[in-house]
Formats: sequence, C-alpha cells, structure tokens
Amino acid sequence: MKFSVRKRRTAPAVIIVALIDVLVVLLIFLMVTTTFKQQPLLKLALPESATAQKSGAEEHPPLVVNIEASGVYRFGEKNLPMTFEQLRPQVLAAAAKIPDAKLAIRADKLAPWDSIVKVMDLAKEAKIKNLSAFTKDAAKTGN
Repeated sequence: MKFSVRKRRTAPAVIIVALIDVLVVLLIFLMVTTTFKQQPLLKLALPESATAQKSGAEEHPPLVVNIEASGVYRFGEKNLPMTFEQLRPQVLAAAAKIPDAKLAIRADKLAPWDSIVKVMDLAKEAKIKNLSAFTKDAAKTGN
C-alpha cells in the first residue's frame, strides 16, 4: 500500500503593496477627471433675463458688487458686508488699477432699487463704461 503525501497548500495572501498602488492610481485618476463647480459665497435670488449670457474666461474679470435683499453691499475678495460709504473708495481704487474695467452688479431681486442706482452712479464716477448685471436664464427656469 502506497500512501500519498498530501501537499500542504499555502494560505492565500493579499499583496498589500500592489493594492496600494492600484488605489493611488484610482485616486489620481478621480482627482484629475473631477470638475469643480464654483459656488458663490452668497445665496442671492437673481432676477431672470431672457438674454442672459454665461460669462466666459476673460483677461480681466469684472469687478463684482453684491447687493443683498437688505441693501447691504459686499465687494472684494473677502466679500465683507459694508455700507455705500465704505464701498465707494474701494471701487474707485480698483477701477483706477485696471484699464477698461468692467463692473458687474449681482443684486438680489428684492434688493432696494436705490442701492442698485447708487452702484450704477458709482460706476459712472469711476469712468467704468462696461456695466452689467448677474441674472439667471429664464429659459432654464421654464418662465
């Protein structure tokens, strides 16, 4: 009688180094292919416009003045709340630095009209010839 010796099987092992390599490649792929949507700091209810245009990449982006429904102004990188008296010198200084500066008003649809007119007058005082307003596309909202 011949007894056969059974070979012992080695326990399956997971190669951690290869697994980490694959995960790093997947992570890099996801980071490269992900697009990030720019979210505005303020949540404003913009008025609708049938002729709304998307702003493209420009050499000098417009100076943006935000006007909240309460009439509070925001301007600059930090978007700090301010009064019109505080806003005026900042807009004048920013417009003086940029030749052919553009000003965009981003006002809530419930913002006081006199606040918007003040910013328009300020643009004229700063010799800004290109004035626009942020709106949302009426065609997309179904109205």
